[in-house]
Amino acid sequence: MTAQPIRCGVIGFGLAGRIFHSAVIDATEGFELAAIVQRSGDAAQKAYPRVAVYPSLEAMLAQARLDVVVVATPNDTHVPLAEQCLRAGKHVVIDKPVAVSSSEAASLFSVVRETGRRVFVYHNRRWDGDFLTVQQLLKTDRLGAVRTFESHFDRFRPTPKQGAWREEAGHGNGILLDLGSHLGDQALVLFGLPTAVWGDVRSERAGSNVDDAFDLRLYYPEIAVWLRSTSLSPLPAVRFLVEGTQGSYRKDNLDPQEDALRAGDLFQSKPWGTDPERTWGAITTLDAKGATEHTAVPTLPGDYRGFYANVRDTLLDKAEQAVTLVDAWRVLRLLEWARESSEKRAAVACDWSTAPQLA
Repeated sequence: MTAQPIRCGVIGFGLAGRIFHSAVIDATEGFELAAIVQRSGDAAQKAYPRVAVYPSLEAMLAQARLDVVVVATPNDTHVPLAEQCLRAGKHVVIDKPVAVSSSEAASLFSVVRETGRRVFVYHNRRWDGDFLTVQQLLKTDRLGAVRTFESHFDRFRPTPKQGAWREEAGHGNGILLDLGSHLGDQALVLFGLPTAVWGDVRSERAGSNVDDAFDLRLYYPEIAVWLRSTSLSPLPAVRFLVEGTQGSYRKDNLDPQEDALRAGDLFQSKPWGTDPERTWGAITTLDAKGATEHTAVPTLPGDYRGFYANVRDTLLDKAEQAVTLVDAWRVLRLLEWARESSEKRAAVACDWSTAPQLA
């Protein structure tokens, strides 16, 4: 007997709802994109003519039969919309960041306990090919003991983008919560919880109403971890730089999936998520005579469908949840300490004992 597909509704049809959720859900086995909330316009109906489109969340919850609702709206709406869906008996996927503060994120824990529903947070960059490649390099000790790790997520956007809500002054906007959420989550996956953080969070562009650059240092006993982002970096730019006792690895360019999805390639390319050879990273070592050697490292394929495959398998009791609400709370807390450090111009100790728990 074939299992019924998991029916999903998506709130919002901007970039996140359209590219990172609707398109990924529609291409993931075991899911049915069943409903979309788009308050104005007909882009959703044109893109998915067989999918029911509703003008409000209330209408969608009242009329559509759904198992999961995806919150893909501006950051300061994530928690109230998620709570509304949880109390309606739906599991919820929330686009990152899960909330605009760790305290707001913490408020969801009691709702999850009360309703017995799950919250998944869309830290999809765990399924970037370059990140998967770095994970593999660290697991196989090809670089020896890692001493320095740099992760960059840069853009070249010298002028603030007009009409973009992320560029507007407001609670939860700016690049630290946007791209910092990805870099912070990846660092915690690779290295665990740091003991302290130093941050420099700033605006670099004329006319910018939000923070648009940051440098963060995460402190570990033997590893210096740097997370960096700017809107003034001509591309291609360095993505990862990992230095170890036996060699270093450098990878430039961002994972290709976002650009492919934006261009309309909705998982048609086979194989999906692969880097061309010219953009592979390389390991640098010394040979027996002390000469420098560069060895290209094929980038593992990335696939954002892996996130939703984990949602599916978790709900079917076939897998452990990959990105938990606790994970998302920790990322937010890390970024708050980084902002506090930037204001104080001093490193801030990380006290992880206050993390809320679902059990």
